[in-house]
Amino acid sequence: METKQLLYQQCEAFLKQRLQSIQQKIKEIEKSLLSETKSSAGDKHETGRAMLQLEREKAGMQLAEVQKESALLSRVNLEQSSKIVHLGSVVRTTQANYFLAISCGLHEINDICFYAISPSTPIGKLLLGKKKGALITFRAQSFTITAIE
Repeated sequence: METKQLLYQQCEAFLKQRLQSIQQKIKEIEKSLLSETKSSAGDKHETGRAMLQLEREKAGMQLAEVQKESALLSRVNLEQSSKIVHLGSVVRTTQANYFLAISCGLHEINDICFYAISPSTPIGKLLLGKKKGALITFRAQSFTITAIE
């Protein structure tokens, strides 16, 4: 299987796992909110409910972020290849290798490490629109793009 497709699948798996984790957290918070209404009384009760509401809001924001990342990943065209770095490009450089899609860490494909990064990250912004042979300087380090897939 092609490197780009394998990286895409790992990004999908990352998002799926993150989504399941957030959904589980939301279920637990909902369950806790229901049990809070039945048992506690007074100020302690109100404080507990407020904390759970804050947790639910935080989980809701995390859920929205995962949905946004899923939408971005769905825009990746695995068939498209270009001589210019774009969303979905696998970029090999003299320093590291990157997959421009979503930020989800380091992935190893055929004993080669790739960083899955969002185009909106600082390094992603530097890579976008560049061609093979371009010199990139990031955090006082320079490297060259050796291949774009």
